[in-house]
Amino acid sequence: MIRTIRAWFNRYFSDPEAVLLFFILLLGFGLVITMSGILAPVLASIVIAYLLEWIVGHLQRLKVPRLPAVLLVFLGFLGLFFVSLFVLLPLLWKQVATLFGNLPEMLTKAQDVLSILVVRFPEFFSQEQINTFTAELLTETRNWAKVVLAISWSSITGLITWLVYLVLVPLLVFFFLKDRSVILKWGTGFLPKQRGVLREVSSEVNVQIGNYIRGKVVEILVVFIATYAVFWFFNMQYGILLAFLVGISVLIPYVGAIVITIPVFLVAYLQWGWGAQFGYLTITYLIVQGLDANILVPLLFSEAVNLHPIAIVVATLFFGGIWGFWGVFFAIPLATLVKAVLQAWPRHART
Repeated sequence: MIRTIRAWFNRYFSDPEAVLLFFILLLGFGLVITMSGILAPVLASIVIAYLLEWIVGHLQRLKVPRLPAVLLVFLGFLGLFFVSLFVLLPLLWKQVATLFGNLPEMLTKAQDVLSILVVRFPEFFSQEQINTFTAELLTETRNWAKVVLAISWSSITGLITWLVYLVLVPLLVFFFLKDRSVILKWGTGFLPKQRGVLREVSSEVNVQIGNYIRGKVVEILVVFIATYAVFWFFNMQYGILLAFLVGISVLIPYVGAIVITIPVFLVAYLQWGWGAQFGYLTITYLIVQGLDANILVPLLFSEAVNLHPIAIVVATLFFGGIWGFWGVFFAIPLATLVKAVLQAWPRHART
C-alpha cells in the first residue's frame, strides 16, 4: 500500500512545477473559501476589470492609447453601473414587493385550479389535501414576504457597507485596468523563472474563460432584453422581474431554462387563464428560448471547451454550493480550469 502511494506521488508530484502549481491552486481556493466575504469587492472588481479589459484591448488595436482607452471604457462602465443601480434595481425591487403582496390572491386562484383535480381524479386527490397544501404554502409565502418587505436601508451598518462597496468597486476596477501591467509584473515577481506549466495552463484558461465569461454576459443581456420585450408587448405582470430571472437562468445549463419557465407560465396562466393571450405568450416565449439555444449559444460559444454535461452539472452543484451565485456563474470556467490543469499536469511515465 505504501509503495503504491509512493509511486503515485512520485509520478505526479516529483516535478517542482507540479508542486508550484498545486500550491498556487491550493492558496487561491483557500483564500476564496475562507475570505470570500472580506474579499468580495476585490473579487468582483477583478471580474469586472477582466471583462472590460477585452474592450480596452480592442480600442488599443484601433490605435487608441492605453490611458484614454481605459478612461473611455471606465466611463461607459460607470454609466451602466449607475443606471442599473438607480433605475433597474428599484424596478426589480418594486416588482418583488408587489409580487409578494399579491401572492395570497394568486394562491387563492391556484387553489381553485387545483380543485379541478379533485373532480377529475378523485382517486388520487382530495379537497382536504388541496386545502392543506395551499394553507401550508400560504403560510410559507407570508413568512417570506415578511422577510423580503422587512429588508430596508434602516440598518446603519448595512448602509455604510453598501456605500463603501459602491465607492470601492468602481475605484478598484479603474486601477485594475489602469495598472494592469504593473500588477501582473508585481505578481509574477514572486514566482520562479521556470514556470512553463503555469504559463501553459494560464494561457489556455485565459482564452477559454475569457470567451466563456464574455459570451455568457452577452447572452444574459440579449435574453433579458428579448424576453422583456416579449413580456412588455403582451403587458404581462411582473415582466421586468421575470425577464431578469430568465436572463440569469442561462447561468445554469440545461436546468435553468426549465426551472424559470414554470413561474413564467404560472404567472401567465393566473393573469389570462387558458386563453388566446396565454397561448400567444407561450409560443413567443418558447421561440426566444429556441433562438437562444440553437443560434445565440452556438454563435457565442463556438470556441468553448467541450465539457461533458455531467461535468457541467457536477461543477454547478459543487461550486454553487461553496460560493453561491458567483460559484454558479463561474462553474464552467472553474471546470475548464480543472480540465486544463489535469491535461497540463507534469507526470512521469510509469516504471
